[in-house]
Amino acid sequence: MVGDPNGDMDVEYAKTVADRAIRSMSQQMVPATPSNFSVWFDYAMGTSPALRKTIDILIGNKRKFDPSINRELYVTFVGPQQPDVGSTADFPEQLQNVISSAKEFLTTAISDNRTQIETLGEVSSEVQTNSDPRPIIEKLVAELSKATTRAAALESNFVATTQELDKIRDSLKVAEERSNTDALTGLANRRSMDEFFRSAQITAMEKGESLSIFMIDIDHFKKFNDTYGHQVGDQVLRLVAKVLQDNVREGDLAARYGGEELIAVLPGADLDVCAGVAERIRRRISEARLTRRTTGKEIASVTVSIGVAQFRMPESAEAMIERCDRGLYQAKRSGRDQTVTENDLEGEVAAA
Repeated sequence: MVGDPNGDMDVEYAKTVADRAIRSMSQQMVPATPSNFSVWFDYAMGTSPALRKTIDILIGNKRKFDPSINRELYVTFVGPQQPDVGSTADFPEQLQNVISSAKEFLTTAISDNRTQIETLGEVSSEVQTNSDPRPIIEKLVAELSKATTRAAALESNFVATTQELDKIRDSLKVAEERSNTDALTGLANRRSMDEFFRSAQITAMEKGESLSIFMIDIDHFKKFNDTYGHQVGDQVLRLVAKVLQDNVREGDLAARYGGEELIAVLPGADLDVCAGVAERIRRRISEARLTRRTTGKEIASVTVSIGVAQFRMPESAEAMIERCDRGLYQAKRSGRDQTVTENDLEGEVAAA
């Protein structure tokens, strides 16, 4: 739905943004369909820096906003997004408790300091009228003792508050890592992969660099589960994930796409480089040996089929993955345990 997420956008402002969006669409000869208007309204609003940057790059490169590009922009930046469901729901309440506690400490300290200042003022007046210094000294000692006690209590309370904030910060960090990581394989999850790809996509368009991905599917994975049980199936998946993670570059991302499918995003790599990495990983997986933990006996060797694709500006991750899927299908149809790039599909695409 076009508009402010809270539904309370000022009418005049909304009209101004809509007019700006329509002007931009007219300049770029973009048809005024509902989905296109959603994209350009968000662009005019500036609510999505990634969308604004992508469109600016396309305009700068004098790209024509044809139906394919318009659809990719809608799917990538505006289409329905799944809400993030994390384990951080309790953190706002915890932070509020810490803040309330700290405010209480400070309020008490301020009140005590005012009282002490008033008392010291009274003692100062007594110095002028009382010739016996002993009562004055006793009062001063008593007030200093109270001040010392309060300061120690305040320091202790703030140390405890700092420790509590450290715990919350650490918990947030763990929660963030968990929300971006697949629990079984330790690879990035689908959500993290989508975010990484979007950033890599923008960088590739800005700098004119290559961007490629490859998708791995474990051959006969169901057979491992049916023959040896799901624990062995999980072991196979972890093995493939480890080989994948160990053989991509530091700036690449290895992720679990779903089920027995894994994916790698390689910024700066063209199709040939990506295919070379994929093929190396395929060979190393086929050379690995897996044994059952309970018996120590070797399990049948693991093989994978891989599809490889290169980014075509300004397509979405889904479009690239669709070509990887077709590569996987062709690899499996041709006997499995092989790597197929999108170039190997050109004849199939032309015939379609």
